Amino acid sequence: QVQLVESGGGLVQAGGSLRLSCAASALTFSMYSMAWFRQAPGKERAFVAVIRWSGGSTLYADSVKGRFTISRDNAKNTVDLQMNSLKPEDTAVYYCAANRRPWVIGTTIRDFGSWGQGTQVTVSS
Repeated sequence: QVQLVESGGGLVQAGGSLRLSCAASALTFSMYSMAWFRQAPGKERAFVAVIRWSGGSTLYADSVKGRFTISRDNAKNTVDLQMNSLKPEDTAVYYCAANRRPWVIGTTIRDFGSWGQGTQVTVSS
């Protein structure tokens, strides 16, 4: 069974930075695109960023473009999200996700079949 474990969340002031990490197991990691989603209180889970299985291509939500960077290390089975210039509206639980199918890149919730437990990011103003 695929396991995804996020770490790195916390409390930061606006303008600050955080780096989230997700460790995957029981998954042929290098075959799957990986993504980060987030869910703010009272809102639906939303796409943040995705990275191709090879790491050669990335996509971002408009709201984080230029501030967040997704990266992966296929040797370590990890995917990271570097978050800079954080804003209070970035406050949410952040989830790591693995695509349902290999060799496919997607940006919607239904494209992803394995999820981590989430890590809280709180940005104070």
